[in-house]
Amino acid sequence: MVGAAASSCYASPLCTWFVAACMSVSHGGGDSRQAVALKSSGRSRRSRQQLTKCSGSGSSVQQALVTTSFGPCNHYNALSSLFGSNSVSLNRNQRRLTRAATASSGGAAMAVAMDMEKEAMVDNKPPTEQRRVVVTGMGVETSLGHDPDTFYENLLQGNSGISQIENFDCSAFPTRIAGEIKSFSTEGWVAPKLSKRMDKFMLYLLTAGKKALVDGGVTEEVMAEFDKAKCGVLIGSAMGGMKVFQDAIEAMKISYKKMNPFCVPFATTNMGSAMLALDLGWMGPNYSISTACATSNFCILNSANHIIKGEADVMLCGGSDSVIIPIGLGGFVACRALSQRNNDPTKASRPWDSNRDGFVMGEGAGVLLLEELEHAKKRGATIYAEFLGGSFTCDAYHMTEPRPDGAGVILCIERALADAGISKEQINYINAHATSTPAGDLKEYQALAHCFGQNPEIKVNSTKSMIGHLLGAAGAVEAVATVQAIRTGWVHPNINLESPDNGVDTNLLVGPEKERLDIKAALSNSFGFGGHNSSIIFAPYK
Repeated sequence: MVGAAASSCYASPLCTWFVAACMSVSHGGGDSRQAVALKSSGRSRRSRQQLTKCSGSGSSVQQALVTTSFGPCNHYNALSSLFGSNSVSLNRNQRRLTRAATASSGGAAMAVAMDMEKEAMVDNKPPTEQRRVVVTGMGVETSLGHDPDTFYENLLQGNSGISQIENFDCSAFPTRIAGEIKSFSTEGWVAPKLSKRMDKFMLYLLTAGKKALVDGGVTEEVMAEFDKAKCGVLIGSAMGGMKVFQDAIEAMKISYKKMNPFCVPFATTNMGSAMLALDLGWMGPNYSISTACATSNFCILNSANHIIKGEADVMLCGGSDSVIIPIGLGGFVACRALSQRNNDPTKASRPWDSNRDGFVMGEGAGVLLLEELEHAKKRGATIYAEFLGGSFTCDAYHMTEPRPDGAGVILCIERALADAGISKEQINYINAHATSTPAGDLKEYQALAHCFGQNPEIKVNSTKSMIGHLLGAAGAVEAVATVQAIRTGWVHPNINLESPDNGVDTNLLVGPEKERLDIKAALSNSFGFGGHNSSIIFAPYK
């Protein structure tokens, strides 16, 4: 009984003070050996023993402190005593005991009591290790389709979404090709007034997000049963509303009065997630992550962690970007990162091919509906795949170049496997980052060969060979492709791989045609400027 009462005292700072006082007086005030003992590996059990000794040591004053005067030490009573309420008062003996504890090496006892308080807080957290995360819906906006099935069927057929840029006159640029979305409609998804004002990255995000809900069978009736406080949105963007920002600069040249009043909020990367949550009424975790081209994987893994921790039951997550505009194209041209194969657009993106000359920009969005397993089962959702885990690392080497030794990527993959709780032998499909850049493709391949090269079943492909590089949206769209590979049992080809780099074993790579593969577990990589590495792992739900 005394132990239970003492345990409940961990709830408030005032109670912590009295536990410290009790321990100080009962055990000689400043016995450092007690503090050391309590901080050892058996700290939690010993803490309870010390409390029992403290309350049973023969001191009626100490008994009163732990049991009688404050009972269960509720927050209201503790606060009342601080502000002079008569409902709980300190008697003379209690005040004397408190002063004695402070004077006689009370710091050590206080430290012990604080440790005990932290332990109690941890012990009171609900268990989370049983919460599993599954994919129950998907949505995409890409140059190869506006729904997951059309998109993936085009990938399986080896169709390229790379073409001449039509959105603006780019004749003065050395690169004039991209994975541009030619037709796109927000009708039925976004209010017309907002559709006219928002940047495309937000429009892609909103439509893909809502399509993921529809794909996941989340009707209005189903939505009404959700706990909105445990539904979140985490859809990031590498570049944000660059078109809105560019238009604001042009307007500013005339007068600030000509600027769009929404130019600031609609240019920020977080506003897409915020607007989708506002539309849905979802009040759970909501923010954006921007880690360049690794953005989507960061968002997916963080969303899964919110579910695992019990902070959410449902998360819409992924990425969206749309920067096929003059400032976006010009910026990447200035980086000397883009392919200039303008006369043959469909052949321009060629990961691991020795004749590659840079990546091809793409645009669009990818969104996954992640759900806690029991939550999904309860509503009868179709489960596409299970999210097993993932990890992040930083190369800490160069703004745009990968580490020559691949250490950052290898560490990221190893940590992802550890987080997923599987061995490298269980991975037999990898959707690589492989952007079609001279250095990046080879360094990633070497890291993959280092980790998985001894596995004769491994197959690696690059979705970017057909849709280009969607920047912050790349990882999410590739996650959709990965889940589709698990669902269908088919992995899409690598197109334009005609003359592989020296040292590249094509036996590890998917060939020019789709291939059958019974996927055990699949890894999807995304890396970004700044040295950001990310790896996430999916598997069939069993």
